[in-house]
Amino acid sequence: MTPAVPPRLSRSTNHGALWCAAAAALAATRTPRARRAATRGLASLGLASLTVSALGKRTVPTVWQLKRRRAATAFPSGDAASAAAFATGVALESPAWGTVVVPVAASIALARAGSGPHVPGDVLAGAALGVGAAFAVRALVPTRGQAAPPARPRAEVPALPDGEGLVLVANTGAGSAERVRALRDALPRAEVVECEPADVPAELEKAATRARVLGVCGGDGTVNAAARVALRARLPLAVLPGGTLNHFAYDLGIEDVRDLARALRAGDAVRVDVGRYSCGGKHGVFLNTCSVGVYPELVRERERWSHRIGGWPAGVVAAVRVLRADRHPLEAEVRGGTHPLWLLFAGNGTYHRMGLAPGRRRDLADGQLDVRVVHGGRRPAVRLLAAALAGPLTRSPAHAAVQVGRLHLDHVAAGTLLAYDGEVTEVEGRVTLEKLPEALTVYRPIPTGTG
Repeated sequence: MTPAVPPRLSRSTNHGALWCAAAAALAATRTPRARRAATRGLASLGLASLTVSALGKRTVPTVWQLKRRRAATAFPSGDAASAAAFATGVALESPAWGTVVVPVAASIALARAGSGPHVPGDVLAGAALGVGAAFAVRALVPTRGQAAPPARPRAEVPALPDGEGLVLVANTGAGSAERVRALRDALPRAEVVECEPADVPAELEKAATRARVLGVCGGDGTVNAAARVALRARLPLAVLPGGTLNHFAYDLGIEDVRDLARALRAGDAVRVDVGRYSCGGKHGVFLNTCSVGVYPELVRERERWSHRIGGWPAGVVAAVRVLRADRHPLEAEVRGGTHPLWLLFAGNGTYHRMGLAPGRRRDLADGQLDVRVVHGGRRPAVRLLAAALAGPLTRSPAHAAVQVGRLHLDHVAAGTLLAYDGEVTEVEGRVTLEKLPEALTVYRPIPTGTG
C-alpha cells in the first residue's frame, strides 16, 4: 500500500521546492556538517534533474512509450529522482540527518507510484538515477568522512568525563559564543575563559599553569597560539573550531562540540607533527601551512582593505593589486641555485587531492613538509592557477612539488613576508623550515573499530 502523503506536500516536490526548503532548514542549523549535507543534497538533486531532462526521457524507446500509451515524460520519474538524490546526498554527508530526510523522501517517491502517468517502474528507475547522481557527486567531491586521517599514533591522555581539568580559552572575535555555550552544557566542569583577540596569548599562558588539558576555541591563528603554549608546557591540546576556515580542526576530524566532547570523555588522542620556521633569532610553528611570496602579500593587502569594504571584496582587490605588480615578490636560493619565485608553499603534512575538492591531509604525522614552488615568470595569475589545478604534480616549467623533512632558503631579501597559519611576519637572510615529528598531542575522536 502506498503511504498516505498530503497532496500539498506531494505537489511541493515539483521543481524541487520541498528539497530547497529542506536544504534551507539544514543550513539554518549553522552546523558545518548540516550545511555540507544541504549543499551536497542540492548538488545531487541538480545533477539528477539534469540527467533526467537531458538523457533519461530522451532515451526511452518509442515502442515502449506507445505500448504503455502514456506520456513519454513519465519515465523515469523526475520527482522520485529528485527525492532519492537529495536524500542520498544528505545521508552520505551526515547519516544523522539522513535518518530524518530519507523516510520523507521514500514516502513521497512511493506516493508517486500509480499516481497520474506514473507506474512503479517509473519510480524505481527515477530513484535509481537519483541515488546514482548522489554517488557521482561524491566521486567528484568526496565527503569529509572519506578524507578522515588515520587514528594514529595513539597517545595516552587523561579522560575527562565531565570536563574537569580542561581550561579552554575562547576567542570572542571568532564568533565562538554559541559553541562555548554548547561546550559548557556538554562538559559542565570545564573552565572556559572568553577573551578578546588581543588577550588570547596571555590567557593561554595563564590557563597552562592550572590545566591538565589546554583547550582553545577559535580559528587557525588562535589554535596556532595555543599549540605554541601547549608545546612549551607539555600539555595535551583540545581544539574546538570557532573561526572561518578551521583547517587543522577539520583535518583532525573535529567539527563541533560533540566530536570534541566524545574524545575528551573517552580519553582519545593522537600525536601530530608540527612545522617550524626559523630565521635568525625569530622562530615560530605552523600546524597547517607556511608560505613566502604572493600569498603573504595577499594577506597583508587584504588586511589593509578588509575594514573598509569587507573580507571577500578585500580579497579580490588584494589579488588584483598584488598580481598586477611588475615584480617578483621573492628571490631565494633553493638547493644551490637562485630563483625568482611567485610562491613557495610548505604544508605540515602531504596534501592529497580527491576529486574536485581542495587538497586535504590524510596523515597528520607523516614526517613530511609538502613543498610546492611556483617559479617566477610572466602571467603570475595563470601560473598560480595552473599550480592549484595540478595538485601534486611533481615537475613542470611553471611549478614543482617535493616532500622533504627540512628546507633552507638562503639570501631572502629584507622585508620578505612569511605567512604561517594565517599570520604574517617579516623575514630575511636564511629561513629554515623543518618538521617536529609527533611533537603535539591532540584530542580527537577515534572511529569505532580502529583502536
